[in-house]
Amino acid sequence: MTISLLSCTALSHAQESVLDQINGYGKFDSWCVREIKESDVIGGEVKYLYEFYGSPADTLRTGKTPFSAPEGYLWRTNNVLAVVAGITKTNNTVYPEKRDGGYCARIETHIERVKALGIVSMDVTCQGALLVGALPEPIKDTKSPMAKVIYGVPFEGNPVALQLDYKADVGNEVIRGTGFSKLKPMGYPDYAQITVILQKRWEDAEGRVHAKRVGTGIERIKEDVPQWRNGHKVPIRYGDITSEPYFEEYMGLNNDPETAFHALNSRGENVVVEEEGWASPDEEPNYIMIHFISSCEPAFHGGVGNVLWVDNVSVLM
Repeated sequence: MTISLLSCTALSHAQESVLDQINGYGKFDSWCVREIKESDVIGGEVKYLYEFYGSPADTLRTGKTPFSAPEGYLWRTNNVLAVVAGITKTNNTVYPEKRDGGYCARIETHIERVKALGIVSMDVTCQGALLVGALPEPIKDTKSPMAKVIYGVPFEGNPVALQLDYKADVGNEVIRGTGFSKLKPMGYPDYAQITVILQKRWEDAEGRVHAKRVGTGIERIKEDVPQWRNGHKVPIRYGDITSEPYFEEYMGLNNDPETAFHALNSRGENVVVEEEGWASPDEEPNYIMIHFISSCEPAFHGGVGNVLWVDNVSVLM
């Protein structure tokens, strides 16, 4: 009995710690900037990448040093350093923006233009993302960019909703930009999305990571929201929601090779999280994923000009 009580206490403290870290940094009032010089062969510009911790006075001249999150910082932007074939390149799609007496996060989809040797121009569609998880650096190739994101952190508990302030400018036409061909308008609109997912994960003897979906809260923003919606709640629904009237296909289990969630297994390998089914409504999760994206399209596609602003994000228990 003593061991059980101690275990419950430890879990409770761990849960409180994760909640404090997600909710505390989710105010986005703290931020710093990394200063990185790109390779001369692509212009040699000095670029700035933002993360939501520290102080605006902190300009970290990190060069090619990979990003390392400070203790307790569970958020990550997809502002990233890449070193591909010896060429240093950056991309920044998430920015701090002043709001009232503090800051919010601005997440956008844009075209990143690269000119090699001042002659060859490559245009790449880049989506903005802000998430709880990790994005190991440096990026070493351009294959499967979404597979490089490590989604989620360990978590205990059954929250009822994700709360946030947000506004949005969405519905811009999807542009395909791979960098290896001309930009191609696709003729249909693109939207932003808010996601919170709870999973029960486990790893098999071969190092594969499996999961059952415990809780789902996904909201696709399909219209402009020009004024801040404060205290907006995205409810988390438990168990199999496929027969519910609000269910949409994009809320379902994610085993699409292009967009599936990834994790680091116990060997430190990046592997797909195989969502094998829906958990019972009373199942206890052990992982939480939260992410905000300015585009819902596959890699190298997106509604250029889409912007999602978020602030005061918190997990409600």
